[in-house]
Amino acid sequence: MSQWDGKSKGTVLGYQIFVFLIKNAGISFAYCLLYFVAFYYFLFLKKSNRAIFYYFRKRKKFSYFKSKQMVYKSYFTFGQTIIDKVAINAGLRNKFTYEFDGITVLKNLLAEKKGGILISAHVGNFEIAEHFLADIDPTFQINLVTSDLEHSAIKKYLEGVTQKSTVKFIIIKDDLSHIFEINAALAKNELVCFTGDRYFEGTKSLKASFLGKEAHFPAGPFLIASRLKVPVVFVYVIKEPKLHYHLYARTTETKHRDEQALLQAYTESVSQILSRYPLQWFNYFDFWKNNNSEKC
Repeated sequence: MSQWDGKSKGTVLGYQIFVFLIKNAGISFAYCLLYFVAFYYFLFLKKSNRAIFYYFRKRKKFSYFKSKQMVYKSYFTFGQTIIDKVAINAGLRNKFTYEFDGITVLKNLLAEKKGGILISAHVGNFEIAEHFLADIDPTFQINLVTSDLEHSAIKKYLEGVTQKSTVKFIIIKDDLSHIFEINAALAKNELVCFTGDRYFEGTKSLKASFLGKEAHFPAGPFLIASRLKVPVVFVYVIKEPKLHYHLYARTTETKHRDEQALLQAYTESVSQILSRYPLQWFNYFDFWKNNNSEKC
């Protein structure tokens, strides 16, 4: 089904190998190893293969053979974003170039002094967004709303070998105390970030048409954002060829307390990004509740 189980691909040992290569042999050499890693995933990760193949074949309408090729390329591209994230956080930021599309949107948001809500997706490499935003205003603060299910041994390892992130985490709690933390952050003109494309079992979801078929989305980001009277911006950090990244920021306006309209604007925004970057959809599970029935 379209909720995520909280499990990420890879092992701590795999990350240790890539960190060693990045620091001692360079980013390009680490990319070379990806050809073999991506091929391994392509051969043996049957469940995620079926899910991502369905996305390319049925939702993006690629041919059968192109869809098969795109499955492999998807794993390779995803691996590159992970290597880039580690490299940037390890102090190699100057190896990368950056480009802004919508920088005035973010500058205006910060200038309003009301805080703001950013909603992104598992598209591209949003986890390096703090390095972009620091160029706009070095005093800003990002608060990432997340679940403790996403805290893993891999993340603990990376926190120990890379530079400390300036991002604060707001953990979703059953007693809804995270709502008070969100309000407090906004009151200090800080940015509160959600990802709007994964929900966990037992949490409330909303339904919307996405790439031509109905899918479920987490209700929380859209309920909260539609009720708080602060600017809402959709943000994506997309990998371009070589070591170049492109940040997109798109403002949106919806009626107060109309979470469904906000969700609809979000799905249209993500669809537009994927029309340009189809390889950078990194949800390797049965997003459309297709039960992985499509043969890969």
